[in-house]
Amino acid sequence: MQFIDLKSQYQALKPSINARIQAVLDHGQFIMGPEVAELEAKLAAYTGAKHCVTVASGTEALLIALMAEGIGPGHEVITTPFTFAATAETIVLAGAKPVFVDIKPGDCNIDPALIEAAITPATRAIMPVSLYGQVADMDEINAIAARHGLSVIEDAAQSFGATYKGRKSCNLSRIGATSFFPSKPLGCYGDGGALFTNDDALAQAMREIRVHGQSQRYLHTRVGVGGRMDTLQCAIVLGKLERFEWEIEERKRIGDRYAELIRASGAPVELLQVAPDRDCVWAQYTVKVANRPAVVEALKQQGIPTAVHYPRPLHKQPAYAVPDCPAEAFPHSNRAADVVMSLPMSADLDAATQERVVQALRSATTQA
Repeated sequence: MQFIDLKSQYQALKPSINARIQAVLDHGQFIMGPEVAELEAKLAAYTGAKHCVTVASGTEALLIALMAEGIGPGHEVITTPFTFAATAETIVLAGAKPVFVDIKPGDCNIDPALIEAAITPATRAIMPVSLYGQVADMDEINAIAARHGLSVIEDAAQSFGATYKGRKSCNLSRIGATSFFPSKPLGCYGDGGALFTNDDALAQAMREIRVHGQSQRYLHTRVGVGGRMDTLQCAIVLGKLERFEWEIEERKRIGDRYAELIRASGAPVELLQVAPDRDCVWAQYTVKVANRPAVVEALKQQGIPTAVHYPRPLHKQPAYAVPDCPAEAFPHSNRAADVVMSLPMSADLDAATQERVVQALRSATTQA
């Protein structure tokens, strides 16, 4: 059993993906070839954003967003400690300080009710993470940002394709940033990412920053990075776009089926909450279990792979540790790190496999 079944996806899309790759090999424009602009136009249209700027990775997307906003030394960015390290990493790389705010226990996204208390004169932006494929409370976050003159950068690495009050993730704030890492809802076959904005000046800044700050060849108008998404990876994403809407609907359907099966099984498993005004594309189908090490081992013995996203919150990571952080700080992030566990998930996951996973989960959690 595969934790993420990329092989079945490739088999379904093989003619399209191979043709797209061959076209790049034939024209030979491996950097900034025509597929780059084509993908950007299609992704902008999909999200409804005015601009899409493809970049080398989801991490690069966050860093370029911060640079485009002029965020650097002496500045603070509010974010969640319950996320992948890249969220805080890019803030530090920009020269700023990450300021952590705890999550809501129901969906593991940042709690907007705690944000305002964390704002200081040094705060320049809020970076909510749309974790596991469900968008954070963007209206509340945007309202706080507007009151304080802050930028909002949605870390949508896991939520591309998700909707929030009828609008698409990545087009819900000043900047949206996503990842095309292979395991993401829309993934390439290496690293890749994209930025979205409706602001012309920001889009221009991000385009320049991704090519070493060039406004034209060998004219460097700002400090930049080598942050382009290569043409082959753009071609692969273009090939995958052919059935992306179907995959998103399948992910949501499979997520609903997991919830139904788990509830029916009576397993002592806590499900994540999905708000009624949004959906979840389940980048990872994540549940909460007691005695996680024993459950993981029991599932492994039955040939069922699992993963933990994430086992240690950022305020407990040596690189991002909060000085003199009291043990009771960030209680919901601390608990989530102890109990979350992700089950196999992909658009091609069949019902029989899901039933096998849930039966094994029930057995493992009742015996753990």
